[in-house]
Amino acid sequence: MAGIVFPKDYGDIDWNEVWKARQDRYDAAQIPGDTSHDWDKKENAERYAAQSAGEFEKRIRMTLDGLSVNRTTKVLDIGAGPGTLAIPLAGRVRDITAIEPGAGMITALREQADKEGIKNITCIQKRWEDVDPGHDLSGPYDLVIASLSLTMYDIREAVQKMNMVSCGEVCLYWFVDLPFWERMYADLVVPLHKRPYYPGPKADCLWNVLYQAGIYANVEMLPLDKEYRFPSRREMTAFFKKRFGVTTQEQEKVLDAYLSPLMRTEGDDIVISGESTFAKIWWRKSKLPPGGSPPADGTSCF
Repeated sequence: MAGIVFPKDYGDIDWNEVWKARQDRYDAAQIPGDTSHDWDKKENAERYAAQSAGEFEKRIRMTLDGLSVNRTTKVLDIGAGPGTLAIPLAGRVRDITAIEPGAGMITALREQADKEGIKNITCIQKRWEDVDPGHDLSGPYDLVIASLSLTMYDIREAVQKMNMVSCGEVCLYWFVDLPFWERMYADLVVPLHKRPYYPGPKADCLWNVLYQAGIYANVEMLPLDKEYRFPSRREMTAFFKKRFGVTTQEQEKVLDAYLSPLMRTEGDDIVISGESTFAKIWWRKSKLPPGGSPPADGTSCF
């Protein structure tokens, strides 16, 4: 193209390898002993489920309102957590297969489904990487969702498998900039532990992986709010001391100096909150599979 000069390596970047490299650095930067994101622990799953019913309500409602579903829709929810989307979505669709590796999350999901009398959610406790579509799934699915759960190391392989089991839409939700909780890590790891912090791969990398795989996805930017709420300053300090690996008095001073300007009081609660952005990245597959015949299991496939 006249007038346009591309660099030598234009198009040579393997974005899947970039994703892996960023994931490696992110994993290496984690604070030893921080178990707040260990989803095998039931108490962590219950905390997350409580947040879903409170501070995450706006995000969940916005996500659900953006989905094209009806009572014939078959859904695959990857990284379903405690049923953040699956529970409120169950009444709108035909059935949901929920993939979730965390034992605590699966327990919380099943307990909530039983409590609400929901019968159309099937739980599979596995990582998406370990799911065998021919053995574990009953696809194809009208809608495949992975909401803030894209922690797979080989993301290209992961999304290609999602694409394979879908006969309708695939909707991925992932971070655009640093979410508030990760921004706190980025701010504190250096002064607390004297080493750099590396964020995980974000939506820019994901979109490029999809592009190189021949998937030209739509992108919509959405607001992502995060709030921490505590009944006392003492409980707030205890929570963040554990999360950020604070063990010395010097580290406590650093943590307190960081948290104090962020705090506000709402009634009897101490609140810390922040805003960021996440993306809905989605695409629609053709209505019929190769050969033009509808799926044998009668799924609607839009």
